Amino acid sequence: MHIKNPIIPLVGGIISLMVAMGIGRFAYTPILPIMQGHVHFSEAMAGYLASYNYLGYLLGALSASMLAWRKGKSFYVKVYLLISILTTILMGTTENFMYWSGLRLISGFSSGVVFVFVASIVLDSLEQRGRTMWSGFFYSGVGIGIFLTGLIVPILNDFWGWEWTWVGLGFIAMFIGIFPVVFMREVPSLVRTEQLATRIDGSTGKKGLLIGLIASYGCEGMGYIVSGTFLVAMVEGIPGLGTLSALSWAFVGVAAAPSCWIWAVIAKKYSNIVALYAAYVAQMIGVILPVIFPSTVGVLTGALLFGATFMGITMLTISEARNIFPQHSSKIIGYLTVSYGIGQIMGPIIAGVLTTRTGNYNGALLFASITLLSGMLFLSAAYIKRVLQRKPE
Repeated sequence: MHIKNPIIPLVGGIISLMVAMGIGRFAYTPILPIMQGHVHFSEAMAGYLASYNYLGYLLGALSASMLAWRKGKSFYVKVYLLISILTTILMGTTENFMYWSGLRLISGFSSGVVFVFVASIVLDSLEQRGRTMWSGFFYSGVGIGIFLTGLIVPILNDFWGWEWTWVGLGFIAMFIGIFPVVFMREVPSLVRTEQLATRIDGSTGKKGLLIGLIASYGCEGMGYIVSGTFLVAMVEGIPGLGTLSALSWAFVGVAAAPSCWIWAVIAKKYSNIVALYAAYVAQMIGVILPVIFPSTVGVLTGALLFGATFMGITMLTISEARNIFPQHSSKIIGYLTVSYGIGQIMGPIIAGVLTTRTGNYNGALLFASITLLSGMLFLSAAYIKRVLQRKPE
């Protein structure tokens, strides 16, 4: 059955991102300092544990973009949503680091598959129905999920402890995940094969732009994930600000939820690239603010800027890449996510080691800011080269 109403796949996509990304992937951030307080492991170990998740995310995205998935995207979205929910619940059943590592690896693989496939399903559906501006609402699923975890984690922990916090989040994800499991359908392509071949053959001159986007996106993955992994633990370690730790993560979710729609409006007026530059600058400021101003204002403003940009950069990068090769959505999203995933694997390890050696997060946040600046430079180099190539000789 083909569902013609684009709202159905849009809502299914939003909830899928809430489950696989907002909860399955990012619940680790607000729970991390609670786990460390009870199980006692270092920031370096926390970084390695996060990187297992991002390694899984990389493998999942690579598999989604490169392998033949014969039963269709929507089938595998449903399967890996269920796996994501199960691994979330199981995180609360042990204190064994190796068991955690395996669960985070599997959870990451699930979120990578779900993100690539559900983004392809939803974006293709919106494009076919002339509703591309709705893509901002789709990406809001990550922010809504993050906001949900920021609110619920401290409540569950106060009543039942960190173990049942994981279990409770898993059951919440199971409840809301019923909708995409029941209603998610793959949208058949409306583009004929000969049209597709012509489009790709004529796009060889744009490959340099795609390479620039991929390199830039890898830097974003490495830079943003430092705050994405350690923000709550970092705030908890600032004297006098420990009570803001969970609130800071909720602020990230509040800012992330509407951010993609806002960036889509900006991109429509000025272009994806101009919006990307602005988002990178805002994110760099947000990442470094807690170092410069370790106060309530500095921390919460930084959290808002970080939340307002990290999914926006994802949306803008994918939108620009889809403009370059518009009919290979799964592969393009997959390649970008692989680059992003490599950055995410490296970022927490480097940040965790820096933090363990220095005793604070300042070096890690400075490293993240420099990495984000490098992403801007890769982006600039690709587009400057294209402008120069366009000039008549």
